[in-house]
Amino acid sequence: MTVHDPLAPHSHEPNPLPPSPDADLTVHLPDGAAHRITPAALRRLDFVPTGRLSAPAARAMQVTVPNCYIVSTGHGTSGPFSFTGLRLLDLVDLLWPCDWTQVEVVSADGFGTRALRTELTQPTQRPVILAHTLDRQPLSRAEGLVRLIVPSETDDALRQVKWVAHVRIISDT
Repeated sequence: MTVHDPLAPHSHEPNPLPPSPDADLTVHLPDGAAHRITPAALRRLDFVPTGRLSAPAARAMQVTVPNCYIVSTGHGTSGPFSFTGLRLLDLVDLLWPCDWTQVEVVSADGFGTRALRTELTQPTQRPVILAHTLDRQPLSRAEGLVRLIVPSETDDALRQVKWVAHVRIISDT
């Protein structure tokens, strides 16, 4: 099975301006269905299918990860920051509670990364998140509105995705 690789070819110049006026993200499921989610809906979790999630469980899915750094191509390292958002694993499990192997996260300018199921399901206090809040303030459009934060990344800019536009859940079955 051939899988689109958002990292090949890999070229990503610094992009200080939003590449698109559309800030929504689309989650593409293995069965071909797609869900559009606004940044506000991601913060409130009101995209969750009815009956799948109680209010306390929804609140528990919003996590804050302190001491994160942003390593930007051409801009060096900034931080530390505290990011708040939804664990990428929770988003996948809410919308595709079936078998899956990996998730691609791609920005509106085509830059992307991939996370394997084995990586996302490892117990950690610093999970991969779709962040919507930076230091207790909502991210601005220039900051990405929704950005993928990989707290374990501290030395390059290959996994952080600003202006998340597409999340693709991939299943090999």
